[in-house]
Amino acid sequence: MANPHASKIALVTGATRGIGLETVRQLAGEGVHVLLAGRDRGKAVEAALQLQAEGLPVEAIALDVTSDSSIAAAAEEVAAKHGRLDILVNNAGVFRDDGQLKPSQQSLDIWLETFNTNLFGLIATTQAFLPLLHKAPAARIVNVSSILGSIALHQDPASPIYHYKVPAYNVSKTAVNAWTAHLAYELRDTPHKVNTLHPGSVKTDMNANGDMSIPDGARTSVRLALIDEAGPNGGYYHLEESLPW
Repeated sequence: MANPHASKIALVTGATRGIGLETVRQLAGEGVHVLLAGRDRGKAVEAALQLQAEGLPVEAIALDVTSDSSIAAAAEEVAAKHGRLDILVNNAGVFRDDGQLKPSQQSLDIWLETFNTNLFGLIATTQAFLPLLHKAPAARIVNVSSILGSIALHQDPASPIYHYKVPAYNVSKTAVNAWTAHLAYELRDTPHKVNTLHPGSVKTDMNANGDMSIPDGARTSVRLALIDEAGPNGGYYHLEESLPW
C-alpha cells in the first residue's frame, strides 16, 4: 500500500535543534520531504546532513522569521523547487522573560523581542507561504504554542501554571492561539486546516526543567501536521487532549 505522506512537502521553522529538529526527523520518518529551516544556513545544512545520513528525505533552507527579506527568499526558493507546500510547522520561538521579575517589571524590550519572533514572525511566515499552501490539495498549518498561553488556566488557582507568570512569553502564545482561531475561520470552507498546540514541558535548551523527552514533545506537532480530512481545524491540543483557551 502506498504511503499517503510520501508526496508531501513540509517546512519546519526553528528546526536546527530541540523540538523543531525532532519534528523534522519524525515527519521525514513518515515519508514527508521536509525542509529544515533555520536562521543560520550553515547550522541548517549541518542538521539536514545528519538526517540525510540516516536515510531521511530532508533538505536545508535558510529562514529567519524576524526578517522579511529572509522569509521572502525562503518562499521564493520553495516555489521554485517544489511549486507548493503541504505542511507548515511554525515552531520557531524565543523565551526572554526574567523569571525573577514580576509581570509588570519585564522590560518593553523583552516584550518586543518576544513578540517579534513568537507572534509577528509566525504571522509573517504564514502569510508568505499561504499562496504555496493553497496550491496543496489539503494543507496543514501547525502553530507551536504552549499551555502557558491558556488564559483559562492562568485564572484557575488549581491549575499547574497558575503561579508561572512570565508575561511576554505567555501572552505571545495567547496571541498565537487567537491568530490560529482567526485563520481557522478563514480556512473553514477549504480543505486546509490550522491548529495550535502545547508540546509539553520538554527538556530542551530553552527549558532545562522539562520532564518530557524531545521525541514525545514533537508528537503533537507531527500528529496535527498529518491529520486527514476528518481532523480538527482551529483546535488547541496537547497530544490527543483539547486544552482550554
